[in-house]
Amino acid sequence: MKKLKVALIAHDGKKAEMVAFAAEYKEFLSACSLCATGTTGSRLEQNLGLSIEKLLSGPLGGDLQIGARIAESNMDLVVFLRDPMTAQPHEPDINALVRACDVHNIPCATNTASAKLMLKALIASL
Repeated sequence: MKKLKVALIAHDGKKAEMVAFAAEYKEFLSACSLCATGTTGSRLEQNLGLSIEKLLSGPLGGDLQIGARIAESNMDLVVFLRDPMTAQPHEPDINALVRACDVHNIPCATNTASAKLMLKALIASL
């Protein structure tokens, strides 16, 4: 079976939540090909030792880099822990990323509840 390509993104207010989520699913995520926006990827590497391709930070274009991979059919799953209570200066990039997931039929979890459901379903199907 091919390695799943998973993108991990978290707004500043959700980075600790992303680390906790990834710690819970570390065994599964370790078997995936992971990429993340810059700061999120660094936090996951430092805290969990996961091997992650770090892209640019979200506001500097990391969201767009992941969106391009989605458009090129080079992504299987996106976990994007968004902070709905904080305005984001790069909101158009965020909307473009989520839209790319919708256009290309890529599962996109935007909170830990949906992310856990997706990973539990994937793990159960193995």
